[in-house]
Amino acid sequence: MGVAYGDEGSSKGNVFIGTANTGSGAFFAAGWGASSAQNNGVTMALWFFQYVFAAAAATIVSGAVAERAQLSAYLIYTCIITGFVYPTVVHWVWCNNGFLSGGFTSDKSLTVLGGCLDFAGSGVVHLTGGVAALCAAAIIQPRIGRFDENGKPNAMPGHSTPFVVLGTMILWMGWYGFNPGSTLGITTDGNGTIMARCAMCTTLSAAAGGLTCVFFDRIFSKTFDVNMACNGILAGLVSITAGCGFALPWASLVIGAVGALVYYGSARLLLKLQIDDPLNAFPVHGACGFWGMLAVGLFAYPEYTDMAWDDGSEAGSYCGLFYGCGMLLAAQFVALLIEVTWVAALSCMLFWGLRVGRVLRVSAEIEAAGMDVSKHGGPAYSGQWVSKPS
Repeated sequence: MGVAYGDEGSSKGNVFIGTANTGSGAFFAAGWGASSAQNNGVTMALWFFQYVFAAAAATIVSGAVAERAQLSAYLIYTCIITGFVYPTVVHWVWCNNGFLSGGFTSDKSLTVLGGCLDFAGSGVVHLTGGVAALCAAAIIQPRIGRFDENGKPNAMPGHSTPFVVLGTMILWMGWYGFNPGSTLGITTDGNGTIMARCAMCTTLSAAAGGLTCVFFDRIFSKTFDVNMACNGILAGLVSITAGCGFALPWASLVIGAVGALVYYGSARLLLKLQIDDPLNAFPVHGACGFWGMLAVGLFAYPEYTDMAWDDGSEAGSYCGLFYGCGMLLAAQFVALLIEVTWVAALSCMLFWGLRVGRVLRVSAEIEAAGMDVSKHGGPAYSGQWVSKPS
């Protein structure tokens, strides 16, 4: 919280990273127990909300390195991403003196092109996790047997399709806390209206993503693949996360449908590049997070962007390109370039360092036997007993 929200409310705060040890941005929750019960409760609720977001950014990476990363590598990169890489991006976009914060910084002279809009984190959370996942997958290298000698991918399907569907439904339900919950309250005038719009746009985009992905894949595979439907739903959810508070319902359908195509294309591209991302973490979160941020610059409705400024002085003048404004799209694109550069640079150093230090990947013997058996005392699924490697 200190890195993300330090200096919040200060007119001379650090625009790059939080440094002050006050209020909700205090390091190690310093002084939180000394405030009134109401203020203390609000601060701790914000901490819990941000904790879940930070965890999401880090756990996205786990899907890209699944089945071959050491437990120590998980622990190390999780601490660095949640403690420094991710909260720095939060400070840029969601703190009221961040240099990319169009939604919270009233003094636009402190921001780049007036700042970007990212309502619930397509860029801050999903792009951050997705870019880190791409770097991790490229550096750790593919699973044994994922590609043949000609570079063609070999199928390595998941263990349980019903679990995939169940997990997707759980995530979809959780997104109603993720997106509508990003109003950070419902009692303030207007918050309920924004939350309702977020819920509707989130639903429509997810549905459009799922349907588009499964029917588009049907053209090539000649089958209706339930896994495609699930990843299409997630693609739609990630794509609408930045713009759920700014888009009209029809726009959310377009955003979700395009997001499904972005997912499909980027997943195929990774296979061409022989980058093994078992859960398609980058296509779902990184590529669709990028699209979600750009979509705000295209579809942000003028009357809905006024909630992004404390004084409302710029209401209606900062909107999507399809409504006659181009500056927001430019701000979104520049913010994306900065975020991708930051996350990619630090992630490459992090994962390359883990690889050089030989703490990134398990041995070929352990990978072949499976880490459930080798490291955790038994198989995750019945009927899979395998002897432990010596």
